Amino acid sequence: MKCRSCKNELTHVFADLMNAPLSNGYLTKNQLKDPEIYYPLKTFVCEHCWLVQTDDHKKSEEIFDKHYAYFSSFSSSWLVHSQKFVTMIIEKLGLHKSSLVAEIASNDGYLLQFFQKTGIPCFGIEPTESTAIAARHKGIETIQRFFSASLAKQLAAEDRKVDLIIGNNVLAHIPDLNNFVEGLGILLNERGTITMEFPHLMNLIEHNQFDTIYHEHFSYLSFQTVCTIFKSHQLTVYDVTELSTHGGSLRIFARHSQNKDLPISGNVQRVLEQEKASGLFCLETYKHFQNRIEQVSCGFLKFLLDTKTKGKTIVGYGAAAKGNTLLNYCGIKNNLIDFVADASPHKQGKYLPGSHIPIVLEQKIKETKPDFVVLFPWNLQEELIPKLSYIYNWGGKFVTAIPALEIF
Repeated sequence: MKCRSCKNELTHVFADLMNAPLSNGYLTKNQLKDPEIYYPLKTFVCEHCWLVQTDDHKKSEEIFDKHYAYFSSFSSSWLVHSQKFVTMIIEKLGLHKSSLVAEIASNDGYLLQFFQKTGIPCFGIEPTESTAIAARHKGIETIQRFFSASLAKQLAAEDRKVDLIIGNNVLAHIPDLNNFVEGLGILLNERGTITMEFPHLMNLIEHNQFDTIYHEHFSYLSFQTVCTIFKSHQLTVYDVTELSTHGGSLRIFARHSQNKDLPISGNVQRVLEQEKASGLFCLETYKHFQNRIEQVSCGFLKFLLDTKTKGKTIVGYGAAAKGNTLLNYCGIKNNLIDFVADASPHKQGKYLPGSHIPIVLEQKIKETKPDFVVLFPWNLQEELIPKLSYIYNWGGKFVTAIPALEIF
C-alpha cells in the first residue's frame, strides 16, 4: 500500500481495529435478518509525510449514499459554533453582498443558512441525497456531487469562482487528497481564502481518541501534513486557530501562494513547533498507540460486565459513528447495552451496525430510569449533561470511555 499523499510505501501500522461494519451504516429491522459485511479497519502512518491513513476497502460513493443518516443540524452546539464562524469570517475577510461563498460537504445547510440570512450569496456542494434535500428545503442551492478538480473546472468555466471556500470536517473524508486540494485552488478567486476544519491528529494521539477512526475517515491529519499538501498545489496556509470541537480541531486559512496581501501569521510556526514537541514526527510516538487502545477496550468491557453482573441497567446516548467504532472493537452487543437514545429522527427506529443495539427516542430514558447512561459522543459532554441531568433524580450516572473510563 502506498501513501495517498506522497506515494511512499507504507509499512508502519498505527492502529489495528480488526474488522468492523460501516460506522454510519444504521440498520432497519428487516436488515437484521441479513448477513452484515465487515471491513478491515487498520490505519498506517507514512514515515515520509506523517499522514495517518486507512487502507481503502470501501469507496466513498458507497459510504456517502442516499441513506446517509448524519445531519449536522441536530447538534445545537455545532450550530452555535457555525454561527460564530460566519460572524467572524465575514468581518475578517470583509465579505459583502457581492462576494460568493461555497461550502464543500455542506450537509443539510447547517452553516450556509447563516450566510443566507446576511444576504451574502452562497451555495453548497454535498454528495449525499438525504442531506442535500434537507438543505434545499432551507432554500440553499446545493450541487449534489463529490467535489473534485473536475467539478471545480466546470464551476470556474461557468464564472463561479468564489471568495471563500469552507470545508468543515471534510478533509479526513477524502480518498484522493491531491485531487481535492487541486480543485480548491481552481475554484478559489485570486484573492480568496480557503478555511478548513479538521480533528487534530496530535489530540487524537494525546487523548487516545481511537474511536474517531472509522471507514468514513480515510485520513488523520497533522498541521504540518496539511501545509505540505497545500503547498504542493501552490496554496499557502497563512493562519491557524485551535478549536475545542471534536475533541480538539484546527481551523486553517489558506490562499494562493502568489497572493501576498495576506501575511503568514505567527500561529503557523507556533503550531508546527507544538507538533514537533509532541513527537508527531517521530515513529516511536505511533508504535505504542495500539497498547493504549487495548487498555481502554478492556476497561470499558470490564465495567459493562461488572455492572450487568450486579443487576444494573446500562443504556447509551448518541448513535454516533465514534460510538460504533468503540462498540465493535470491544465486541459489545445488545445484551450489555439495552438501547441508545438519539435526537435525530433519521436514526430513531434503526439499529447500530454490528452491535444491533436499538436506537430510540430520548423519552425512553425517562421511562426506564437506567442506572448508567454512556455518552458515546464524548466531545458533546457540555451540551449533553445539562440536557440529560434529570437522570440524577433517580441516582443515575454518566459514563464515558475515552480517553479512559470515567463515571460521574
